[in-house]
Amino acid sequence: MPPIADRLLPGKPHPLGATWDGLGVNFALFSAHAEKVELCLFDAAGRREIARLPLPECTDEVFHGYLPEARPGLIYGYRVHGPYRPEQGHRFNPNKLLLDPYARQLQGNLRWTDALYGYRMHGGRADLGFDRRDSAAAMPKAVVTDDAFNWGDDRPPAIPWDRTIIYETHLRGLSILREDLAPRERGTFAALADPRVIEHLHNLGITAIELLPVHAFLQDRFLVEKGLRNYWGYSTLSFFAPEPRYLSTGALDEIRVAIRRLHAAGIEVILDVVYNHTCEADELGPTLSWRGIDNASYYRTLPGEPRRYIDETGCGHTVNLSHPRVLQMVMDSLRYWATSFRVDGFRFDLGTTLGREAEGFDPGSGFFDALRQDPVLSQLKLISEPWDLGPGGYQLGNHPPGFSEWNDRFRDDVRRFWRGDDLLRPDLAARLSGSSELFDRRRRRPSASINFVAAHDGFTLHDLTAYTQKYNLANGEDNRDGHGENFSANWGVEGATGNPAILAQRRRIRRAMLMTLLTSHGTPMLLGGDEFGRTQLGNNNAYCQDNDISWLDWSTRPHGAGHPDGIGLSRFFARAAALRRAHPTLRSATFLHGQDFPLPGIPDIAWFDERGSQMQPETWNDPDGRLLALRRAARVEGGVEVSLLLINGDTEDADFALPAPFLPWRMVLDSAHPQAPERAAEKATETVERQSARLLLAFVPSEDFT
Repeated sequence: MPPIADRLLPGKPHPLGATWDGLGVNFALFSAHAEKVELCLFDAAGRREIARLPLPECTDEVFHGYLPEARPGLIYGYRVHGPYRPEQGHRFNPNKLLLDPYARQLQGNLRWTDALYGYRMHGGRADLGFDRRDSAAAMPKAVVTDDAFNWGDDRPPAIPWDRTIIYETHLRGLSILREDLAPRERGTFAALADPRVIEHLHNLGITAIELLPVHAFLQDRFLVEKGLRNYWGYSTLSFFAPEPRYLSTGALDEIRVAIRRLHAAGIEVILDVVYNHTCEADELGPTLSWRGIDNASYYRTLPGEPRRYIDETGCGHTVNLSHPRVLQMVMDSLRYWATSFRVDGFRFDLGTTLGREAEGFDPGSGFFDALRQDPVLSQLKLISEPWDLGPGGYQLGNHPPGFSEWNDRFRDDVRRFWRGDDLLRPDLAARLSGSSELFDRRRRRPSASINFVAAHDGFTLHDLTAYTQKYNLANGEDNRDGHGENFSANWGVEGATGNPAILAQRRRIRRAMLMTLLTSHGTPMLLGGDEFGRTQLGNNNAYCQDNDISWLDWSTRPHGAGHPDGIGLSRFFARAAALRRAHPTLRSATFLHGQDFPLPGIPDIAWFDERGSQMQPETWNDPDGRLLALRRAARVEGGVEVSLLLINGDTEDADFALPAPFLPWRMVLDSAHPQAPERAAEKATETVERQSARLLLAFVPSEDFT
């Protein structure tokens, strides 16, 4: 390390963060209420503070300074001086080393100690007085980086929304049990770049992998004290730096290599990001970064009682995106990941919170407007989790154009239909047609509906067919956490069983749900591991289970656990995905309303009962009705494609009369017989086995109807 100057040059107020220009490093930190900011430099191990230099200038509420001769690898943190007046919303304490909100790489792990709190803390109990203990020894530090990388001929896959199939997974859990990978690489981006992992995704027909949070996150104190770990990562410590455990070499380029290889395979990368809250918890939480830099700006405080926070996230506080500098931080973070790492999209945790203004949720909020007009970010895949815990927090279907949304109505209706609940035919029909009643507004497309049967939060697909209750005792919360209603069924025995009939029934229902997923309009999302029967042993909230409960067990593939018929869910899913990819009627880019007629007498969408008659109000409302036929038609090159989906949710086999006119149908997929080869449908009826679905396709050349 070159000699350190005894003072900083003025530098510039932009860009925020630590920026190396080849000759030195510019430091810039926003704080509207601070009185002084000190840059703290550390030795190469990050243990010893070797210099403390005040940032000499402040322009437009940005403190800044320039350190000549400094280079990437420099380790630093901040101490911020200002009033400690919690009753006014200010929590400055220069005894606390603070992480740069723009830190792009971290060194060291946080070590829990009472010194991390801005107020006096003794044995886990607070007396709320100003604390003078130095927290530097317990804090991770920021590292100055150089983001240069040779991307070569990398091109974003730019998969159209109607052709997108998402695979949601956890980076660590995806590969930690892959014995064919080097131990050091398991659970890291290096494993994600491995050709064998990419081949699995490619063989399934996946076009986008959605990773649970990879931003650096905190191991929450209450979990550490219970001997547990934050596994999911929804407790952000840095919006710019990756989680250090996810880098096998410690180099940021490991992420870039993984993304470049995925792009080469035609697979996009979507990051699950958490901007609604941070890891600093409620007013009794630690002072690690934003709280000590400018609490009153970064967090939303209660009007008239700024000591406390507005909590619409369930995490003790809410990030204040109404503040322009806080919104800038989020936008800068998104743009950094989009440009420096070339990620292809983002899934926003508790997206409703991000759209809140003073009056509540607003589709025209500053955050949504900023994203929609951004020339880089507006071109990416943007997905919102359309709910939070605040008033009016459920906003499914109410996000602005340019956003897709997790559709929990799809999840619940598909689960309930295949469980055998009454009066589900109308709801299932709505989900199959892209949930148009929710999304067909403001020129949005069916792709706005992210369809899923299972996600990281809740039961896996396997557990939906094996448990009627949640089993979360391992979380240490007396089974009080997690969803109470999962719309699941065990089909005769709770949990594991060796009964062949029950196992066969469970496999039948899983295939039916996956087939429903892949034949519905909208954007399908598969939970990682569901393709080969991953179980969490009934745990539906495995956020703190960094162990076999959550990890993907690759020893169960290719056939999947309990698949003696020789065809696993992986191969069935891949076959259904290939059909979806090849046939436009299964993945329409526009909503269908039965008003366009690709063939004379055949509208673009129509619904029939088992007699081949069009559905009428009385049949829709029949509480015992569990049979449904969906016919869709679309113009394709050289003619018209027509698909016919026959759904039998009953407990008995059913004969379906094929609706007129009779077309040259071919049976291409049967969830009851996953290995059944394609065949011509020569009769006017099809017998569909109980609790299964069957897909027929026909092609009518142009000359046959012109």
